[in-house]
Amino acid sequence: MTDPLSAFQKVLDPIDNATGGGSASAVAGAMAAALVGMVARLSKGKRGLEPDEFYAAIDSEAQTLSRQLLSGSNADSQAFLQVQAAFKYPKETEEQKARRKAMIDMAMIQATRIPLENAQTCRRVLDLEKKLKKCFNSNAASDLECADHLAKAALLGCLANVAINLSSIKDESAVQNFKKETEGLRASLHDPDLMNP
Repeated sequence: MTDPLSAFQKVLDPIDNATGGGSASAVAGAMAAALVGMVARLSKGKRGLEPDEFYAAIDSEAQTLSRQLLSGSNADSQAFLQVQAAFKYPKETEEQKARRKAMIDMAMIQATRIPLENAQTCRRVLDLEKKLKKCFNSNAASDLECADHLAKAALLGCLANVAINLSSIKDESAVQNFKKETEGLRASLHDPDLMNP
C-alpha cells in the first residue's frame, strides 16, 4: 500500500516535475477534509450541539475523503507519467504512429478523469463542511473556515487541470462529458449555503 504522506512529500519535492497543480490541489483537498474531521471531533460533547454520533459520522467520512484525495494526488502524478510515456512511443511506421496516437489519447483521457474525480471528492468535502457548519464548536471556527478555503481552491485547481487537457483529447464524446461534469462542479460553488470566504 502506498504511504499516504508520499503525496504531500512529492508536492514539496523541488525537483519532481511530474507532481504539478493537479496533485497539489488534491493534497489541499485532503488537508481540508482532515480539518473538517478535526472540527467534528472538537464538537463532541459540547452542550447545545448535536449528539456525538453526528460528529463521529462526519469525522469518519472526512477521514475517508482525506485518504481518497491523498491517493488521488499520487494517481494524478502517475497519470502525467503515463502521458509522457505515450509521447515517447516510437512513430517510425504507420502502425507505430497509429498505436502511439491511441496511447496518447487513452493517457490524456485518464489524466483528465483523475483530476475530475478528485474535484468531485473535493465537492463532497464541501458538502460535509456545509453539514457541520450549522452546529459545531465555535472555538474551531477558523479551522472550519480554513477547510472551506482549501476545499474550494482544491476543487478549482482540479478543474483547471481538467480544462487544460481537453484540447488534447480527440474523443469528442469524452470531451463533452468532461465539460458537462466540470460545469456542474463549478456552478455548485455558488451554492449560497456554502461558507463565505
